[in-house]
Amino acid sequence: MQYELFAPEGAPGDAGERLAAVREKMGGLLPNLYRQMAGAPIVLEAYLTLSDILSRSSFSPAEQQLILLTASARNGCRYCVAAHSSGGRMAKLDKQAIAAVRDGAPADDARLEALRRFTERVLEVRGKVGKADLDAFTGAGFTREQAAELLVGVAMKSLSNYFSRLADTPVDDFLARVEWAGNEHV
Repeated sequence: MQYELFAPEGAPGDAGERLAAVREKMGGLLPNLYRQMAGAPIVLEAYLTLSDILSRSSFSPAEQQLILLTASARNGCRYCVAAHSSGGRMAKLDKQAIAAVRDGAPADDARLEALRRFTERVLEVRGKVGKADLDAFTGAGFTREQAAELLVGVAMKSLSNYFSRLADTPVDDFLARVEWAGNEHV
């Protein structure tokens, strides 16, 4: 059953202020995921806080989007895959890398592929990566600190992916062109 889609004016607690800030930051758009999260104001606050923290990580905006897209695909969240396919394009993430994640295939760019594989591995083994996994990640030019920072993106997507599936978040009209049907490895 779908959760209610709140507007800033009718959202409970301080969620209305947060929604208004999101709408302003996004040039008038207010994604359905945020509108539903507003029904549980601490969920919206947690998601926005994690998003802010990830934005301050040492990953580029494109790399942040790749982490979020990869986690969303791995978690089988159709809404978030559409959102981060669009977000990836806006962050100038390589189009082939976006398609690769959506299709469950390797990215052509070696650095992006290492980031995609490490993100998937972290999710697959629930953080218990081996030395070979970490060596492959750092061998692509990433740091051990970034291996830890990546967990912020994984936590952020665990929250939103699970919420979206629980709430049956409808894909926004502005994301319809990048809607994702899912894939078999999920």
